[in-house]
Amino acid sequence: MIRDPVWRTSAPITDHTPDTIRLVQDILINWSPQETRVAVIENGAVQELHLERTLERGLVGNIYAGRVARVLPGMQSAFVDIGLERAAFLHVADLHRDEVPGREAAAPPPIEKQVFEGQTLVVQVIKDPIGTKGARLSTQISIAGRLLVFLPQDDRIGISQKIGSQELREQLRSRMQALAGDGEPGKGGGFILRTNAEEATDAELADDIAYLRKTWAAIRERAFKAAPGTLLHLDLSLVQRVLRDLTHDQTHSVRIDSLMQYGLLKAFGEQYTPTSVARLEHYSGERPIFDLYGVDQEIERALARRVDLKSGGYLIIDQTEALTTIDVNTGGYVGARNFDDTIFKTNLEAAQAIARQLRLRNLGGIIIIDFIDMARDEHQDAVLAELRKQLARDRTKITVSGFTQLGLVEMTRKRTRESLAHLLCEPCPTCQGKGQVKTPRSVCYDILREILREARQFNPREFRIVASAAVVEMLLDEESQHLAGLSDFIGKPVSLQTEPGLSPEQYDIVLM
Repeated sequence: MIRDPVWRTSAPITDHTPDTIRLVQDILINWSPQETRVAVIENGAVQELHLERTLERGLVGNIYAGRVARVLPGMQSAFVDIGLERAAFLHVADLHRDEVPGREAAAPPPIEKQVFEGQTLVVQVIKDPIGTKGARLSTQISIAGRLLVFLPQDDRIGISQKIGSQELREQLRSRMQALAGDGEPGKGGGFILRTNAEEATDAELADDIAYLRKTWAAIRERAFKAAPGTLLHLDLSLVQRVLRDLTHDQTHSVRIDSLMQYGLLKAFGEQYTPTSVARLEHYSGERPIFDLYGVDQEIERALARRVDLKSGGYLIIDQTEALTTIDVNTGGYVGARNFDDTIFKTNLEAAQAIARQLRLRNLGGIIIIDFIDMARDEHQDAVLAELRKQLARDRTKITVSGFTQLGLVEMTRKRTRESLAHLLCEPCPTCQGKGQVKTPRSVCYDILREILREARQFNPREFRIVASAAVVEMLLDEESQHLAGLSDFIGKPVSLQTEPGLSPEQYDIVLM
């Protein structure tokens, strides 16, 4: 039976989950041939959005046969051609090195002594191309399975840090060494146990080991025959990664609106993630699946600069190439008797909203938060503690540095893929992403200066100005006296022509 939570959509979406409420996660998958969209809902609020377009599928996890195009000793890096539009980037720290057990790790040799131009390398994408930057590569190959991550060039057994019990960690390590055939011929490679392997049986672990080794053997076989630029291994699709990476014990349901994809996903789950299959449902309701929680409206709000808070305050979020800034404002909030308390409560609510917006918009890199100035140190400490508490739910690595002398909070969030805005939007063709354009008066003065410059070089019969309607209107009205004065000064007539297709800053001066 499909559970349609109409009652949840009527309640206002909050930016935090109270401690007294048990976290309940629902995952909605909206599939179409051209695009897959996934929304992660926690206690009725949209927390994460994942998109994958068929023609723009991400590259992280893919393995290629690459050719070294250029070595840069000064940057200790190399550009590697893997068949993409832009060459990918390989840093010396991401080159695999064989380490001798018991010997202290030495500094890596310079990159120019490890790779050379024209060399063929098996490389894996660890970061998608972002903006003008190419993909980032590593020769330290890792292949993720349901329970394990296989490290074919290593021989150690690692345990996820989220498995806290030291006794359990040692038990798991002993079991894995036995199952992996430590030291047996033909059974090389290391493994990292993922968090969901904590309660796995030996049979489940053995199946994952066999699958991963078989996958690596196929990759190696293709690598021997493939030309540089060949894709050797394609990572799982977004739909499959939902079951592998996003589903856990607190997941209530995983609903997908495509019957065909439901069948394929169920078959995949039965083979690789059997514990998740029981949560998988085919959604056949008449309403679009994203309407259940107002996801499309949340996407629209996540593309806006301004985020309104329940109290009347608001955030202003600006994303640039270098960093993201978040400004907190009280707005119309006057709920507390004491002004300090008003600021404190607004900042507390903002801390909760900011943590959610970082996940929702997938903002990464350097993030600067300008909370409203607080006079009391205990208020600063409480706001910072609330921010860290809310960020703890984020699976992405985050570092928070605390308040600076200027009262700003500096933090970083690991950037592994494009933000929501960069996926769905592009720079404005009128302002080229600046967020502002020249006024019509400024453009008029640019035109007058340009005519004067050309009149000194050429001797046409007439100058014709082709510009937008707003600029032509200003030249005919408020700036008509200046235009007439210029015409008298150069001794040539100046005519005007409106071109609707031109942006406010565009114009042309035609010599007649």
